[in-house]
Amino acid sequence: MRVAMISMHTSPLEQPGSGDAGGMNVYILNIARELAASGTEVDVFTRATRPSQGEVVRVSENLRVVNVVAGPYEGLAKEELPTQLAAFGGGVMQFVRQEGRPYDLIHSHYWLSGQVGWLLRDLAGVPLIHTGHTWAAVKNAAREAAADSDSPETEARRICEQQLVDNADCIVVNTADETQQLVRYYDAEPERISVVTPGADTRLFTPGTNRNTELARRHLGIPLDSKVIAFVGRMQEFKGPQVLIRAAAELFDRDPDRNVRIIMCGGASGVDSSVDFYRAMAHKLGIGRKVRFLGPRPPEELVQIYQAADIVAVPSYNESFGLVAIEAQAAGTPVVAARVGGLPLAVADGETGVLVDGHAPDAWADALEQLLIDDSTRLTMATAAVKRAAAFSWAASAEALSDVYAEVLEGFTPMDHRDARGE
Repeated sequence: MRVAMISMHTSPLEQPGSGDAGGMNVYILNIARELAASGTEVDVFTRATRPSQGEVVRVSENLRVVNVVAGPYEGLAKEELPTQLAAFGGGVMQFVRQEGRPYDLIHSHYWLSGQVGWLLRDLAGVPLIHTGHTWAAVKNAAREAAADSDSPETEARRICEQQLVDNADCIVVNTADETQQLVRYYDAEPERISVVTPGADTRLFTPGTNRNTELARRHLGIPLDSKVIAFVGRMQEFKGPQVLIRAAAELFDRDPDRNVRIIMCGGASGVDSSVDFYRAMAHKLGIGRKVRFLGPRPPEELVQIYQAADIVAVPSYNESFGLVAIEAQAAGTPVVAARVGGLPLAVADGETGVLVDGHAPDAWADALEQLLIDDSTRLTMATAAVKRAAAFSWAASAEALSDVYAEVLEGFTPMDHRDARGE
């Protein structure tokens, strides 16, 4: 089987945690690797951002990343990429013609890629599988409920997503909760939705030893006797770094002598986002010396962050799944997370961490304080967290996705989908 994956706005080879790179990048790279390892040929098409990238990057046997020139290499924000959809789609078609080898199906990731995939599906006469990763209507509902000041997702994006829900041969989602969201906000047909739970690299993300934790803290310049709370992800309001900073300030208001350090690991994401904004917030709240800001880390270094932490906080306003939560648990670190999206699936409340209702600083301070004080419970959760993370693997995710591919191909007849929907 040959699969064309489309990830127009961000390459799976980019560093997660900065710009537009995040959990989706991790998802695409890891699941493509596992598909390739099982014999499926996978080409991931993405927009070229540097001339030095080359057209084709061979990642592993059966897996390539194809960099398509569409617009200027630099200087285009994600919001401007719709202007390059035609150029990108044309570049993909040109590559396919040059190779002279067709694909059996197309799997698009995120709505921009979905628009390209929709066109290519009809031109090539092969099925389209689409994974949204995030959805405009869902994000806007979460922002409205939380009074989030971030700019809402555009109506144009929502309309494009509605088109994909209506026209893709299959929508792949991370959780059953995401299925319900698509039915609610996009009037999706449940029978055309398949749930494929993401995984984690449990061979990389491991608890290590006490010596690993000691070394990790030394490398980070953190006192060995401190309790450490870590945030890992993009620095944007929707991911909730401000929630952790305000909760930390509340903790120190309750006990100024508390021996706690906060690690914020990630880069700015979005037009109006800035790490300096969050650094200034910490100083304004009087905890600037207690908070350490680190740039994004590759996975092989990120494991040190997880191992150095006593708790990992995931205060997002919505997550389709929550890869950080699984990675942290795989490294033996309990998670305090918002009770939103797929996080209740990733974190077993009261067993591997704590789920918090809402984003109020006092509620988050209560949850964090509970685990900081109760060493016995936190250590018990750490052991249980490793076992829970072991149930999520990229190999299992890829196997489930392969089954979806096979089912879609079996039931697919070119053009039937359009006739059935009156298009």
